[in-house]
Amino acid sequence: MTDYSNRILVVDDEERIRRLLKMYLEKEGYTIDEAEDGETALRLASNTDYALILLDVMLPGIDGVEVCSRLRQIKATPVIMLTAKGEEMNRVQGFEVGADDYVVKPFSPREVIYRVKAILRRSSATAFLTKEINSSNNIVFPNLIIEHDAHRVTAGGQEVSLTPKEYELLHYLAVSPDKVFSREELLKDVWNYEFFGDLRTVDTHVKRLREKLNKVSPDAAAMITTVWGVGYKLEVPK
Repeated sequence: MTDYSNRILVVDDEERIRRLLKMYLEKEGYTIDEAEDGETALRLASNTDYALILLDVMLPGIDGVEVCSRLRQIKATPVIMLTAKGEEMNRVQGFEVGADDYVVKPFSPREVIYRVKAILRRSSATAFLTKEINSSNNIVFPNLIIEHDAHRVTAGGQEVSLTPKEYELLHYLAVSPDKVFSREELLKDVWNYEFFGDLRTVDTHVKRLREKLNKVSPDAAAMITTVWGVGYKLEVPK
């Protein structure tokens, strides 16, 4: 089986941007595939298990938001959106369809490398590594187990495929069970941004997380509780 743990797909309709990202990422030891439109990106991303995808929002044909939305129906590959300055609504839409992070153009290549490494460090792709799990890093509830070293989530005895951001959100709530977090706190601590303050980002990720858990364990999904007017908490069954 081909190892794609170091392979990144760069999607942008501007050749100079693809070339710049490819040069910097290859220096860091990554193997790069390229796509200049949404249709090609979707085909490559569907057929290849990339470690990560750098995805421009404004693409000819199918745009980046739609590519991410369609991809999320079949895969949990980490996605970093590339957005032009002032495309705030597109950034919001990107998060709503499951993007894990974004970088605003014009960007520093170093910033892109930093974000790529940060996401790959915590990527759920590590769930496929065979290694001993340090039980002290496991969070165990009656219907939900989080193995943090492997970034593996099991609900009702079945493994749940989460994007890196969905995993981070669940883990963040699970570390402090029964504690209520406001949407603002979650944006700041899970997304590391006090960006454009659109709280729908949090709501959308909570909704998607609940849906994924509900497919295998309604009891696990019910643990993520909405505290009206405040935010969310992970409630431990008494």
